Amino acid sequence: MVGITSYGGYIPRYRLNRMVIVQNMAWYFPVIMAVAGGEKAVANWDEDSVSMAVAAAYDCMAGKDRKGLDGLYFASTTMPFADRLNAGIVAAALNMRENGVNNADYSSCMKSGTTAAIAALEAVKAGTKKNVLVVASDQRRTKMATMFEMFYGDGAAALLFGNKDVIAEFKGSYSINCDFVDHYRGHDKEFDYGYEERWVRDVGYGKIIPEAITGFLAKTKMKIEDFSKVIYPCYFSGTHSAIAQKLGIDKARAQNNLHSVCGDTGAAHPLLLLAAALEEASPGDKLLVASFGQGCDVLAFEVTDKIKDLKPRIGVKGSLANRVELTNYQKFTKFRELITADLGIRGEANPNTSLTLLWRRRKMLLGLVGVRCRKCGTPQYPIYPTCVNPTCWSVNDFEDYEFSDKEAKILMFTGDMLAASVDPPAVYGLISFEGGGRTMLDFTDCNLNQLKVGMKAKMSFRRRVTDNMRGFTGYFWKAVPQVEGGGE
Repeated sequence: MVGITSYGGYIPRYRLNRMVIVQNMAWYFPVIMAVAGGEKAVANWDEDSVSMAVAAAYDCMAGKDRKGLDGLYFASTTMPFADRLNAGIVAAALNMRENGVNNADYSSCMKSGTTAAIAALEAVKAGTKKNVLVVASDQRRTKMATMFEMFYGDGAAALLFGNKDVIAEFKGSYSINCDFVDHYRGHDKEFDYGYEERWVRDVGYGKIIPEAITGFLAKTKMKIEDFSKVIYPCYFSGTHSAIAQKLGIDKARAQNNLHSVCGDTGAAHPLLLLAAALEEASPGDKLLVASFGQGCDVLAFEVTDKIKDLKPRIGVKGSLANRVELTNYQKFTKFRELITADLGIRGEANPNTSLTLLWRRRKMLLGLVGVRCRKCGTPQYPIYPTCVNPTCWSVNDFEDYEFSDKEAKILMFTGDMLAASVDPPAVYGLISFEGGGRTMLDFTDCNLNQLKVGMKAKMSFRRRVTDNMRGFTGYFWKAVPQVEGGGE
């Protein structure tokens, strides 16, 4: 049996109510008032498609062996590197093994996530791989006061495909590939260029998705009534309903497109919607998922009894519950680098990243891998040649020890208004890991006024530095205090 063995999701905690955009920008483009309902998910200033992919991947791999992965396929239209394997960064953050695996990037199309999923399923079905992780993520920048600004949200989803402990059996796929251009982003362009909306609605979503689903049903001899949930992206609510009506899908069986709570998350959206459906699924349910982008991929799954045994995860539901309302539109535009603000003299430093050091210490820097003393069992991070236990002092007698999935608590912290930060004050401090080990880290996704000594914290893979001169993005881990309540 081949299919999904686990799933995960990640939606950033910040939510921007669309009325906030209207209140700030409707004077310039009043038409946006017509789509002002709901809110969209907004990535923090230190997040991007790679960091969100890591978060979704960790959620998916909860209770699973990351060393057992045979490959990682990363799908996104907003990858930070044009010539560097972005999937390799995600794999390094997961501390995957480097030998005997195949990692790949899937890009340039909104249906790249489902295309990667089909490739993973075919590899498992052929027997060349046993466990392949597919992660899709997007963080699309938009011009201010545009429909895209209203529609687009940020997020990521991950699906693990394998042939053991399958929670949703793969039942087949069908694809249409055609060069229908509803929007595009040219080389070296910052923003998408979109064509006339009626064209996108009526000829794009309204015809291509029904054609692909009809083709799948004809190929497999299945009926639309067989499916408990039919999943497809379309942020035009009227068109979303019209597609269901055209295909004979009952309203209760058309998966909510989540537009009102997070927006369209690009290449991640079909997989994010599928993850949301799996959270509510019962054994025997059949799920049909379709994507959209220069054609359409359609995949079908049947949920098995194994879904009852899957370890609980944060998922889409948990991410949506972990929300903080972003009421400051100017902060949002700065997070997206849509406005220019002075970081001061301290922000002028532009050190060249040492690629040799990054290579030699890739496990420590990207995987947050420290060591544990073989003699006394003391964990430590960062790595030193001598055990930090004052009763041991063993030298170079260590084994690798992962800190990325360990819970921690805050020992001390400060808010620094003088440090260069997009979101001042810069908050950092000393944390102690459960099971041993302590280190200094930047804090993120928190309000300084909410922090307390002893508060629990989790690790999160984030953008640490952006070298605009050389086009390099550096990543490291930060601490996310588990604060109660909201607040920017």
